[in-house]
Amino acid sequence: MFGFSHHHKHHHRMHGPHHGHHHPHGGPGGGPRGRGPKMFDAGAMRYVVLQLIAEKPRHGYEIIKELEQRSGGGYSPSPGAIYPLLAMLLDMGHVSASADGNKKLHTITPEGEAFLAENRQFVDAILARLAEGDEHREGLRSAMHELKHAAIEQARAGNHSPERIEQIRAILRQAVVDINAL
Repeated sequence: MFGFSHHHKHHHRMHGPHHGHHHPHGGPGGGPRGRGPKMFDAGAMRYVVLQLIAEKPRHGYEIIKELEQRSGGGYSPSPGAIYPLLAMLLDMGHVSASADGNKKLHTITPEGEAFLAENRQFVDAILARLAEGDEHREGLRSAMHELKHAAIEQARAGNHSPERIEQIRAILRQAVVDINAL
């Protein structure tokens, strides 16, 4: 379903035609596309994925879900980004993989633990950035709930009069225009 058959020698496949609809494959200077702003370049993502596997052995799908959760749903890496990265970590000897049904369970190796220890400050900074994104989104989520509540309450307060509802619609449409103009 998500390309579990990626063998360690195929990590170059992420540049293939069926992966081109995700993020551009340049460095951090590549523009955001598709799933929203690119939170990490591929180099930084390697540290995050390795840290998640260091915490406990994981399947690729679990890594995607954990990243979504830690970012408050604001970051959802594609399988096309995660599975080739897992293959690369396997190639580098930083993780080992064992069959677990039709999935692979990835476990950190002593080499992977040493690599994380050498780069601990960088890893911690990336994880903090992931969590920080969640705090900013929480403020945005709260503001959106307040807006929804105000619109519903004002529509009710005007006994659902067509004029009042049209005023609320006009304000909301203008808010969309203003946000899109940022």
